[in-house]
Amino acid sequence: MSKSPRIALIHATPVAMDPIRDAFKNLWPDAEPINILEESLTPDRARSAEIPDELTERIVALARYGASTGSDAVLFTCSAFGPAIEYAAAQLAIPVLKPNEAMFAAAIAEGGRSAMLYTFPPAKESMEQEFREEAARRGSDAQIESVFVPGAIDAVRQGDVATHNRLIAEAAKSLSGFRSVTLGQFSMARALADVQASTDTPVFSSPEQAVLKLRGLIGKE
Repeated sequence: MSKSPRIALIHATPVAMDPIRDAFKNLWPDAEPINILEESLTPDRARSAEIPDELTERIVALARYGASTGSDAVLFTCSAFGPAIEYAAAQLAIPVLKPNEAMFAAAIAEGGRSAMLYTFPPAKESMEQEFREEAARRGSDAQIESVFVPGAIDAVRQGDVATHNRLIAEAAKSLSGFRSVTLGQFSMARALADVQASTDTPVFSSPEQAVLKLRGLIGKE
């Protein structure tokens, strides 16, 4: 019997864990995701507009640890460390994915204007930069416009998933003129069904798109 593909999931907050677990269960049940949680990353990232070198070193160390478990790939689930994850990816021989790269590729394929709903402000600028760089690389004129959803991340951290999902769905319902909607944080994926019900615009979330990309990269029959 062939070995199941192992994917190291590196989390900066527990609220990202359930959505990616569910995505693997639904889309790639044969994979073996393992969880690595480092909760100090989130408050440390929130203290600075830029990613300090010390945090980049920690991201690289976490990626190396993920690889050391025998994993076939590493997936980070926090959206606020894009440039540091890119640096880490260049140091490892296995795929190291940023949380949103597959989701952004799907949104860019839709073209036109894409609305990115987000709940964690420190992640906004690096995600916008990532989107624009990916669009330029693909020769696309797709554009991103970020929409903050206040109160949502606080609600889910307190266990109030219903309020979290409602706030995000309400924000999506108020949008107009967009070709796609993306959910900027992994933790937001639990609102995907509610958001899809609130709009006719295609909606993409990071966990689902990341799992599909990983399955395509290293999936084994």
